[in-house]
This record gives sequence, structure tokens and C-alpha cells, in this order.
Amino acid sequence: MKKNSRWASLYMALVLLLLYLPILVVVLFSFNANPGRTANFQFEGFSLQWYEDLFDPAAGYGAALSSSLVLAFWSVLLSAVIGTLGAIGLTRRRARKGLLARAGASALSAGEHLAMLPIMIPEIILAIALMALFSAIRLPFGMVTLVLSHVAFCVPYIYITVKGRLATLDPALEEAARDLGASPAKVLWTVTLPLAVPAIVSGCLLAFAMSMDDFVISFFVNGPQTTTLPLKVYSSVKVGVPPHVNALCSVMLAAAFLLVALGQLVSSGSLRRRRRAPVSG
Repeated sequence: MKKNSRWASLYMALVLLLLYLPILVVVLFSFNANPGRTANFQFEGFSLQWYEDLFDPAAGYGAALSSSLVLAFWSVLLSAVIGTLGAIGLTRRRARKGLLARAGASALSAGEHLAMLPIMIPEIILAIALMALFSAIRLPFGMVTLVLSHVAFCVPYIYITVKGRLATLDPALEEAARDLGASPAKVLWTVTLPLAVPAIVSGCLLAFAMSMDDFVISFFVNGPQTTTLPLKVYSSVKVGVPPHVNALCSVMLAAAFLLVALGQLVSSGSLRRRRRAPVSG
């Protein structure tokens, strides 16, 4: 039994090493004083120069990061509205009974499958389709086309999470609010949306990560005056990874770990408060 446990521990250590070794290499070379590309693997001393020069206008990463953040903000905002309302509408339609509801069940199922298409089809096909669409309607490529394209593939992520949350809610909560005289809009605002907030936040975080990470679709619908962070990084690493990219990756990793840590602290604090809360009755 102990021998099997040692082999299991060794296997897990090997898996973690393979997963995190590239990240450790990136972080290590972000402090390298060598101004060359990391392909030479020559560590010439500790330096914070690349962090200091990361957002210098000459490097261009600050402008690209700003564009990506603006793009992700508007994409997630619009996707949250569309995906949340779509999930609420389809969930309520499925909850209705009767001949008309049964007749429209197949149409609703087809609509749900269509809503999932942007994340089911290959990204390159979606990118070409969006580029052809914008060219056909003569819409100039730039921030507008980027936002519309990112909304197209961000909506399904929010729709899935919100729909899964709403499917677990007790319909009696909304019925009780209506019996007490609340209008449909007030029920939506005071009952449905507050209960769906955790799923909305989860979907928005996932959509934000997908928007910040997207390269293929942005490459096809990007304009000459806008550059997202993935496009900037790709143009910088064609002949090797410059030290600025290592510093940028390290900063983004630190931000991600910080968000995860904050989420864990909030979750553990909420759990402790619920445990300390007095039980009525």
C-alpha cells in the first residue's frame, strides 16, 4: 500500500512539474538582464528593467493591453445582457405547460443548439465567416467589429452558466412573488436576477478570459488602428520571445493568482459566516 502511495505521489509530482515548469521558466527569464531573446537561455543576472519598461509607449504593450481590456469590457457587458436574458427567457418558456408549449419545444431546442454553435464550430471557420459578413455589409474593421465578434463567441459561455443555475431554482419562488402582487419586471429584478448573480459572474469571468485570450478571430476582424494584446505578443515572438513578453506574462500570471486567492478568501469567509450564524427554531 505504501509503495503504491509513493508511486502515486511521484506521478503527481511529475505531472505538476510538466505543467508548471514552462511557467517557472517564463517567470525566471522575466528577471534576466540579458536583452536578447530567451532562445539562448543565457542568464546574465537579476534585473527589473523589463518590468519598468513594460508599459513604456515605445514598447507598445501598454496600448495593446488597454485595447484588450476595453474590448473585453464591452464584449462581456453586451454578452452578459444577451446571454442572461436569453437564458431566462428560454427557461421560462420551458417551464410553461400546454399544447402551445409542447409544440414550441422543438423550436426552443433548435434555438439552444444554434446558440451553442459559436463555441462548437472551429474558431478559424467562425473568424472567416465574421470577416466575410463585415466585408459584405461594408463595416470598417476596427474596435466595432472586434466587439461584435467577441460578443458572438462570449454569449454562449454566459448563457450556459446562467441556464444551468436557473434550472436548479425552485419555480415556487417566482410564483410566490407574483402571488404577493409583484409585476413580472419586479420579479425578474428582485428574485430571478439576485439568485442568478453567481452564475452571471462566473460566466462573465469565463467570457472575459476568452476575450482576452482570443487571437484567431481578432486577427481576421482587426483593423489597422487597433491592436489587441494577443496580436501584439504574436508579432513580438515571431523570431523568439523578447524579455518584455516574459515580464508581461509574469504580471498576468500574478494577477490571475491574486484573483483566485481573493476568490478563495471571499468563499471561505462566507462559509465561516454561515457556520457561525445562529440556527432559528
